[in-house]
Amino acid sequence: MTLLVKDVNLARNRECRCAFLFENIIKLTATGMGSGYSPFAPGTAGTLVGIPLFLLLSQLSWPWYLATIIVISLPAVYVCGEAEKIFGARDSQRIVIDEIVGLQFALFLASPTLPHIIAGFALFRIFDIVKVFPARSCEKLPGGAGVMADDIVAGIYANIVLLSAIRFINL
Repeated sequence: MTLLVKDVNLARNRECRCAFLFENIIKLTATGMGSGYSPFAPGTAGTLVGIPLFLLLSQLSWPWYLATIIVISLPAVYVCGEAEKIFGARDSQRIVIDEIVGLQFALFLASPTLPHIIAGFALFRIFDIVKVFPARSCEKLPGGAGVMADDIVAGIYANIVLLSAIRFINL
């Protein structure tokens, strides 16, 4: 009987450690390595974390870049949904993985130059804040899909404006 109690306690301890580890991985990912805890403009801080990722991804050919940001978006939806449960709030300001991914869409096909990064960053933040149709409607999607979708829409709008500026005003 004592052996059975020890086995049950050991199993509970493992379960607790796994739950603790899982929760911390979700928090670390959702908050963009902690940038979402910024006391001032956590969304902007999270977007800044997306710049090194862009610099890395911009080395890929455009089909691989696009495939990568789409593939990254899928687990990010799950992470956002789990983070909402952990933080106990719908689209908590601490969740910034959506900004990190949204910036990748905003900078798609742009050269990794300082003017392009600054313009793409600014355009993405503007579109993310203003929520041009259908972004506001996308926010109403359930769970992590709603958290991610409006930022992806903002990123696509920012990308259209950025690429137009690059093409037509030689940015």
